[in-house]
Amino acid sequence: MDETRLERLVELIGEFNNAMLVTRSNDGELRSRPMAIADATDTARLWFITSNKSGKLEELTDYPQVNIAMQGDRHYLSISGTARVSKNRERIKELWNPINNIWFEGPDDPTTILLEIVPTTAEYWDNSGAEGLKFLFESAKALLSGDDPDYDESQHGKVEFPDRQIQTG
Repeated sequence: MDETRLERLVELIGEFNNAMLVTRSNDGELRSRPMAIADATDTARLWFITSNKSGKLEELTDYPQVNIAMQGDRHYLSISGTARVSKNRERIKELWNPINNIWFEGPDDPTTILLEIVPTTAEYWDNSGAEGLKFLFESAKALLSGDDPDYDESQHGKVEFPDRQIQTG
């Protein structure tokens, strides 16, 4: 894994408070819903507070593979991974924010749980500030030359987590 890209990914994740969680329903449809980010680790794991009465838990039981999408002012992230449910009360209390009281009874409510997203692949694009100028320059250069644009790791990167890849068949 490229540590520079991982650091850049984590830095960009830190600029977001919310994300779209994409799951797969039992009939195969993709479902998206906004989620408040409770925590993001330096290994790009994401934590969300949710309810065990939510329909997404049934979807995650059958299909734990998810996508997290984030879009900001010229920042874009896509994180594919596996969702895990945790009922760890101490961790819930640690991550609890008073705003959560709008949706939940409190950190001790047995229906309040955590959703941990363990990334397998992530990709980011940063077209903000000076990065945006570099992006435009590289794009124009590619358009004129017919070559592919040469974006640097601060503008665009893909992070693979080989130790977390899903084993199939």
